[in-house]
Amino acid sequence: MSIGVIDLCKSSNLDNGEIKAEKSQPMRGRGTQFMESYSGVDNLANEEMKAAFEEWKSKTYALTVPLRIITLRGSVPPSWIKDFVQVQGKRLKLRTEFRSSLEAIFSELTSASKKNQIEAQSTMAADLITIGDSWMNLAICEGIIEPILDAEEQDWYSSLPDKWKVYLRRNKNGQLDPRGKIWGAPYRWGSMVIAYNKTKFERHNVAPIEDWKDLWRPELAGKISMVDAPREVLGAVLKYMGASYNSNDFSSQVSGGRTAVLQKFSALRRQVRLFDSMHYLKAFGAGDVWVAVGWSSDVLPAAKRMPNVTVVVPKSGTSLWADLWAIPAASTFATDRIGGRVRGPSPLIHQWIEFCLQPARALPFCQEIVPGASPLALTRPYNFIESLETTSGAPKLETNLIAGLPPPEILCKCEFLEPLSKEAFVDYQWLIAHSPKTSDGWIGSIMKFFTSTLQHLKYAPFR
Repeated sequence: MSIGVIDLCKSSNLDNGEIKAEKSQPMRGRGTQFMESYSGVDNLANEEMKAAFEEWKSKTYALTVPLRIITLRGSVPPSWIKDFVQVQGKRLKLRTEFRSSLEAIFSELTSASKKNQIEAQSTMAADLITIGDSWMNLAICEGIIEPILDAEEQDWYSSLPDKWKVYLRRNKNGQLDPRGKIWGAPYRWGSMVIAYNKTKFERHNVAPIEDWKDLWRPELAGKISMVDAPREVLGAVLKYMGASYNSNDFSSQVSGGRTAVLQKFSALRRQVRLFDSMHYLKAFGAGDVWVAVGWSSDVLPAAKRMPNVTVVVPKSGTSLWADLWAIPAASTFATDRIGGRVRGPSPLIHQWIEFCLQPARALPFCQEIVPGASPLALTRPYNFIESLETTSGAPKLETNLIAGLPPPEILCKCEFLEPLSKEAFVDYQWLIAHSPKTSDGWIGSIMKFFTSTLQHLKYAPFR
C-alpha cells in the first residue's frame, strides 16, 4: 500500500500551481468534473440551500422543547404568551392551561399525591403551575411542589428585590428560613381592598370608608360581604386593633389580649352578611350589600363594571397577596407515563420566569389589562410605574390605589401572610373554640382549615 502512494507522488508534477496525478486519471476526471460543474452553479446552489434551510427552520420536528404551564385564569396577560412564542420560535412547544381558582390547582396536585398516580395530562405532570403565596407552606408540607433548582444562579432571581428573596426561601416544612431553598418565583402581586357603593352611601348620608375600623360602624351592619379566608378575616380584626397580621402572641402583641380579639371578631361576624369567597362580589353587584372586602385581583375588575363604586386600601395597611410559579413534584413518582418529565421540568422554565419578570412585562398591569403589579415594583413601585408608558383611555375608577398599588404611605404598613407559628395557631384555635356557633357554617369551615393546618404544624419547627 505504501509503494502505491510513493509511486503516485513521484508521478505527479506541479503545473501552474495544479497538482496532476498522471496515474489516477479516473479519480482526477471525476473530481475535476465536479469542481467545474460546481463553479458553474455556485450562486444557484447557495440560494437553493438557503431556501431549504429556511424551510427546515419553519417546520416543527420531534426535537422541539416542551413547556406545559397550568395557571390561574386571568392572571397572565395574553400578550405574554404571544410574545414568548415569538421570541422562542417554532422550536418551542408551549401548552398553557387555565383553572378557575388557586384552590382548583392545589386540589388537583393533592389528589395525584394521595392516589400516588400520575398521568401525562395531570396537573402534577406540568412543568410550572400557579400557586398562591399563602398556599406555599402547605404545598411544601404536602410534598406536592419541589424547589426550583439553581434559582440563585439565574438572572431573574438576582433581579428580585430582597424582600422577595427572604419571603420565597423556605425549609422543608414551609417555614421562612434564610438557609432554605427557593420554592417559587413571583409574577404578580396585589393587596386586600375594600369596595363600597358610593351611590348607596351618599343616598343614606353614610361617611366614606377609609380604614378597617369603618367595618364596625353600626350603620353598615348586615351590609358587608367578605371573603371567607380565615387569615384575612382575623387579620382585619388584628389590623383594626393596631396589631400585625402575623402576630405570634395575642396576649403580648395585641392590646387586651385574646378576650379583646374575641370581642372584635364576634362583632365583625354580626356586621358581615356574607362570608363567601365565591359569591361576595355577586351580592355586592346585586345591591344586597353596600360593601365588599376581598382581593384586588377580584375586586378591581368587578368594580370597573359597576357604576359609582369606590375602592380603597385601608390606611392602616392591609395584607398583600402574590401569584407564584412553582414546580409540581412529578420527579417523586416512579412512573413511565410522563416520559422525560419524571427526570425534571422543561429546560425552558428559567427562560419563562425571566421573561415574566422583564420590566416590559409590567405594561399590562400598568394599563390595567390584568389586575396586579410586577414583582419588580414591590420596593420601588412609583418610579418603576413612571418609567412605563400607560394608556390614558382606560376607564377611571375612584380609588386611592396608584396603578393598582397601595400608595407609598400605606404600602410600608402592608404585609405578606407568613406561615402561622405554633403560638399563633394556639391563639387562633382558642378564638374559634370560644366563638358563638351560628347556622351559617362559616365557623365550621374555619375549624376545618385550622384542623388541616394543625396536621402540618405538628411536624414543623417553630420560631
